[in-house]
Amino acid sequence: MLHPTEYVPKSYHPRVSTYWWLGRWAYAKFILREISSIFVAWVVVTTLLQVRALKAGPAAYAQFQAWLATPWVLVLNAISLFFVVFHAVTWFNLAPKAMVVRMRGKRLPAAAIAAPNYAAWVVVSATVLWILLRG
Repeated sequence: MLHPTEYVPKSYHPRVSTYWWLGRWAYAKFILREISSIFVAWVVVTTLLQVRALKAGPAAYAQFQAWLATPWVLVLNAISLFFVVFHAVTWFNLAPKAMVVRMRGKRLPAAAIAAPNYAAWVVVSATVLWILLRG
């Protein structure tokens, strides 16, 4: 490393705030999307624990459901729902930027790439809702 001398000036390193990402919505959205991964992981772990409790029998599943009904888990799951939806929406909106699709030599518009993702989401959600409500 070069040391500052008469001929080599000291390099300039401006101080960057810890909260630099709050300066623009695009940066904040990026950071929130990264944070949302923690809540996505929480939902995955909770689902795996639910399957394990279901496999262990009715008593274990009833105990798991009682744990799910505790106030702090309800609050955490509500926050997780927000972040999982945010994660999905930002992921679907990024798809056209990450995947360039050309048809007859022309690039497809972003909506033509994102719309099938949203349509699949609606179909899967409607199917799960139908399964849950019919029985």
